[in-house]
Amino acid sequence: MNEARPETTRSAADSVVDAVRGLFHEGFNRRVIVRDSKDDVVLDVPLAVGMVAALAAPVATTIGAGAALVGKCGIKIENRESQAAPPAVVDAE
Repeated sequence: MNEARPETTRSAADSVVDAVRGLFHEGFNRRVIVRDSKDDVVLDVPLAVGMVAALAAPVATTIGAGAALVGKCGIKIENRESQAAPPAVVDAE
């Protein structure tokens, strides 16, 4: 009976580790974008960088996310690979 518990725990931990690895590899194609109430971009970073920051400083990440939500900012995760954005037009005067 004691032998079944470590196997279950190990397989659950392995699945979590595999999920995190998959997200990290996809993280450079996905971006975390924080916009304020006027729809201006406040923060735009790759998801992998956000994950590293969340693991390195979880308290600061939680406080920042809470402040963004209280300040009526929108937090969005975009997949840059699937979006075919038109080229940026620079207006030079």
